[in-house]
Amino acid sequence: MAVDGNWNITMSTPMGDREATLSLKSAGGTLTGTQAAEGNSAEIFDGTANGDDLSWKVSITSPMPLTLEFTGKVSGDSISGEMGIGPMGSFPFTGTRA
Repeated sequence: MAVDGNWNITMSTPMGDREATLSLKSAGGTLTGTQAAEGNSAEIFDGTANGDDLSWKVSITSPMPLTLEFTGKVSGDSISGEMGIGPMGSFPFTGTRA
């Protein structure tokens, strides 16, 4: 699938740009993998992949405990979309295949 692989992403947040790495694998519409940022790594969950469209969630503890909800689209070696941070709203993310 087009989404499989390793990605370097940049999330635009109220606290400035945050860098992260993603390792994604899709099978039968289910998206699995890990997301790492600032030395912390977490399994993604509730992941789905439908063609080039994907979504997933990840729980973080730094800088505060939150569940981030991502929706995005893959186009070749680029990925982009929105990252929802609960009551703080949604913010864009972009990335490239590593």
